[in-house]
Amino acid sequence: MTAAKKITLSSSRDIPFNRLVLSQANVRHIVSGVSIEELAEDIARRTLLQSLNVRPILDGEGKETGTYEIPAGGRRYRALELLVKQKRLSRTALVPCVVRDPSTAVLAEDDSLAENVQRAPLHPLDQYRAFQTLRDKGMSIEEIAAAFFVTPRVVQQRLRLAAVSPKLLDLYAADELTLDQLMAFTVVEDHKRQEQVWAAIEKSWAKEPHQIRRMLTERTVRSDDRRAVFVTIEAYRAAGGSVLTDLFAEENGGWLEDAPLLEKLVAEKLRAAAETVATEGWKWVDARADLPYGFDRAFQRLLGEPVDLSPDEQAELSALTAEQAELTAQYEDADEVPDEVDQRFTEIEGAIARLENRPLRFAPADRTRAGAFVSIDGEGELRVERGYVKPEDRIAPVSSAAASTTAAAPASPATVSSDGEDPAAFLKTHVAVITVGGETSDSEAGEGEDDTTLRPLPEKLLMELTAHRTVALRDALATQPRVALTALLHKFVSDMLHIGGGGSDCVQANLREVYLAAQAPDLKSSVSAVAVEARQEAWEKELPRDDQALWDWLEAQSDATRMMLIAHCVGLSVNALHERTNPYGATSAGGLAQRMRQADRLARAVGLDMVEAGWRPTVENYLGRVPKPRILEAVREGAGDRAAELIAHLKKTEMATEAQRLLTEAGWLPEPLRLADDASQPQLPDFLAGAESEAEDEDLDAFNGEALPEAAE
Repeated sequence: MTAAKKITLSSSRDIPFNRLVLSQANVRHIVSGVSIEELAEDIARRTLLQSLNVRPILDGEGKETGTYEIPAGGRRYRALELLVKQKRLSRTALVPCVVRDPSTAVLAEDDSLAENVQRAPLHPLDQYRAFQTLRDKGMSIEEIAAAFFVTPRVVQQRLRLAAVSPKLLDLYAADELTLDQLMAFTVVEDHKRQEQVWAAIEKSWAKEPHQIRRMLTERTVRSDDRRAVFVTIEAYRAAGGSVLTDLFAEENGGWLEDAPLLEKLVAEKLRAAAETVATEGWKWVDARADLPYGFDRAFQRLLGEPVDLSPDEQAELSALTAEQAELTAQYEDADEVPDEVDQRFTEIEGAIARLENRPLRFAPADRTRAGAFVSIDGEGELRVERGYVKPEDRIAPVSSAAASTTAAAPASPATVSSDGEDPAAFLKTHVAVITVGGETSDSEAGEGEDDTTLRPLPEKLLMELTAHRTVALRDALATQPRVALTALLHKFVSDMLHIGGGGSDCVQANLREVYLAAQAPDLKSSVSAVAVEARQEAWEKELPRDDQALWDWLEAQSDATRMMLIAHCVGLSVNALHERTNPYGATSAGGLAQRMRQADRLARAVGLDMVEAGWRPTVENYLGRVPKPRILEAVREGAGDRAAELIAHLKKTEMATEAQRLLTEAGWLPEPLRLADDASQPQLPDFLAGAESEAEDEDLDAFNGEALPEAAE
């Protein structure tokens, strides 16, 4: 048996820097990774950590010349060369080198390639833990960042990753958890909670990072929530609240952990604002974080007189307007506006809007019977709306600011003028009633997750869904005057000729807007609600306030304008709302059934499609409010049996979340939002059977003065 040949390692020695040169055999030609400058700084800090691989340069006779070429270690040589040029290293400084035997059969290119290819990259987890070790041994985040040429934020991210549950880190090391998933777990520091969430999704096909973050923060409030902006994160922290931060979000997103504390701070700040508004002399002040859609329909709105600009405010407005015009002219033809200029445009527009949105001045007599609403707008700013009169406090005629105010001194935005009256004496007789928070929503009975019975939808959910449909019907009807006129005529015929449902009004035609007592949080921002509100504001600006002036204005309008106004008014009267029935009350079971049938008929007439109207099933508005069988039914109908089978094993919370994703673009609607089966088209009465079909498109003027046809005997 032949003995194994012993291996002889290359010798190592220190060689003066000026005896070293780069070799053309070095295979690295593309520079990547740490720059030469950064590597030089690292060598200056901790000296050379790895020797250079060199080979003696031979003369023509094969003898060593005393100079050595470097086939492996070129970047280190360039870094040393930079230090020599900076006079931070002597040209004769000794450099540790591994010297290869010039007679070896291994090519220099082979050595260069092996050194660059065979090195094993450090696993990211080893780096995270190494950063943690350095931190534990006393190095600051800034020192670690400087030592490894990264930003302090990167170090913070690595430390946060190293602090995740050891169980999850082991899964990451075994490639059973992706880096994106690991980053998602860093939003909370509770290892037990992290492991609970992983256990819940470990066997699921849906393990996206955004789902992990949502599950970890489901009991929290986002830091950009308008309530958090209103209170401010600083005030929340000062009150003892903790904030979860996501170091991997572009804008350092975060979540407020203590939702009850946030609600308490919101209520306190709203109450303080309400008390300030109350000093203006209002009869009542209602403060709440959010004002529901249509909250002001039952109130009469007083017309205040805008407070004039002060000389300083007028000068500021003129300067801002001039600056805006100058910037507009300067960048009118520019392809791209610099960021700082765009920011200045935004600032100018905001300042001009604040100056032009003048506070209103109200007469003391009006304030004694009116009130104000204090709320939070969509940007998290305080919103105060003054001059609302409850139905029981109305008088005729309503005093307007133009008629009742005198030439009082302008008021500041935060204070309403008392128009010459002594504010102290005024407040002694008029103390505002302040309410904060408004009414609480009805509690809904919970249903067990394991209940497989397909129970009826909760009554409150039915009311919220049909509120969505009611608003969509109002919007659709207001844009179709012919259908609106048909609905109005149907009401008239039912009341006057005792046909159809009939009515109990005494020689009256009555249109009444119905307040939607139960409504989902997203109703106010729905496409239909925004459209109805915009149309309402447009008509309010157009219509005269005086009774006689209104009559004269209506008489002067074209038929098209009058028809559009009729359509809008009829639209506001739509009530397709599911309500609790009471055989002895206003809504009986039979009456509710008839209302729903009429709502279906009206929806068919206007071609209402709740999907096109913007309604989508979400956890908040449907899926989280119904039991699991209902969720599976929805997914089965909207996404297919296979999708329903894939989520059937999930708990209700996860099932609802996945169902929302599956149904977002499926066009699925719950039964209360669907159209009933189309009924047969109604036939014309005999005495109109010969009417020409073109009459449907004729101008309304063609019917002016035309007599009604006589019915056949």
